[in-house]
Amino acid sequence: MKIFKFFTWICSLILIGSYTSCSSGKQMETVATQELSQNKPLENALLWKVTGNGITKPSYVYGTIHIIGKDDFFLPDGTLTAVEETDKMVFEIDMNDMNDMSKQMGMLKDVFMKDNTTLKDLLTEEEYGTVESHFKGMGLPMMMFERMKPMFLTVFAGDGMDIGGLQSGSMKSYEMEFFEMAQNTSTPVSGLESIEYQLSMFDSIPYKDQAMMLVETIQTSDAGSDIFKEMIDMYKSQNITSMVEMMDGESLGGHEDLLLFQRNRNWIPIMENLMKEGPVFFAVGAGHLAGTEGVLKLLMKQGYQVEPISHEAKT
Repeated sequence: MKIFKFFTWICSLILIGSYTSCSSGKQMETVATQELSQNKPLENALLWKVTGNGITKPSYVYGTIHIIGKDDFFLPDGTLTAVEETDKMVFEIDMNDMNDMSKQMGMLKDVFMKDNTTLKDLLTEEEYGTVESHFKGMGLPMMMFERMKPMFLTVFAGDGMDIGGLQSGSMKSYEMEFFEMAQNTSTPVSGLESIEYQLSMFDSIPYKDQAMMLVETIQTSDAGSDIFKEMIDMYKSQNITSMVEMMDGESLGGHEDLLLFQRNRNWIPIMENLMKEGPVFFAVGAGHLAGTEGVLKLLMKQGYQVEPISHEAKT
């Protein structure tokens, strides 16, 4: 049962928002309408203030990285103040659901492939051997994972993934840190989408595609590519534009619209309604912030002003 509880947490990590931030205490100049230029990148910043378009108090958007080493964890200047100034904290999913045993039990059926499909059915003997060898080296027997949807396994296969790190304290999750802040202050928490919706996206991607994404991730990892370190460096320099560029193309197996852009578009009307009710602190994966289809420019298109609060100078 413990392993399945861990998988319910992993399902919220897998839908790539996996990036984060750095600091500088000085508030920057308001991003004016010319920032709407589709070719102009946003400033390097993880924390953004949202004003205008009829909302009475500012809300904030913070770009998280779902898992990061304890020594790399940081909060840009102004983050705690932004949390204190808001009345509600909103994540990609409602973090309360991660502690709901009934929800976890209901999700177990969605972890596995349908029609008794196994990983061996989707891969060549050589490809399967690559996967089996990789997980064996991590101390994870393949018999546990044969029927599991390959995208779940992709999380374990990535560079820098320490399965026990969250429990041992060697790794941190920004979502869990912010959730703890909310609990300590009795701040209401909600989500922009449901766990069920996130899980449904796995079934929108053919199992074969998922399996090939898994193999490619393992091959990259085993070849010694330091993608995880590169990602962390981007996050610490708050380079949200490079983060979203890193996720384009190959990294999402051609499913960027499903896993990233459509979700961004879905979130905007929900965010608008919540901001009309009162100031909100939104914490979503940093990979969702930048780009022409990113949350920040979509908010600009709706008439909001977005202002970087704490930033790292571009190099």
